[in-house]
Parts: sequence; C-alpha cells; structure tokens
Amino acid sequence: MEIKVDGTDLEKALKVLKRKLQREGLMADLKKKLFYEKPSVKMKTKQRQAQKKRLKSARFKRQTKKD
Repeated sequence: MEIKVDGTDLEKALKVLKRKLQREGLMADLKKKLFYEKPSVKMKTKQRQAQKKRLKSARFKRQTKKD
C-alpha cells in the first residue's frame, strides 16, 4: 500500500491511510486479535455474521425482484 503526500499535508495523508485500512478491514482484524477470544465465542460471532449476510442478500434479492 502506498500513500503519496503532496507538500507538507500530512494530516490529509493520514486520513487517506486510515480510510484505506478501514476499507481493507485491517483495523477490525487488529481489534479482534488484541484480546483472546474463546473458540465458542468465535464460533457464535462467525454464525451471527453469516446470518446477517444471508439476511442482507435475501433482502437485496427481494428488492431486485420487485423492480
């Protein structure tokens, strides 16, 4: 990953860097790995995320069928 800094505008470069890291999910991974998570909790979290993804895709499919 490369961020170019124009002149001395470091604040803008930091914002761009943070935004790119956020999009790639790197910050979320770091937060997850900061503390130990029991395997049972990991599994439940993964199941919740999968359920959320299924509901979102079903909602999207219903919207496209209406049009």
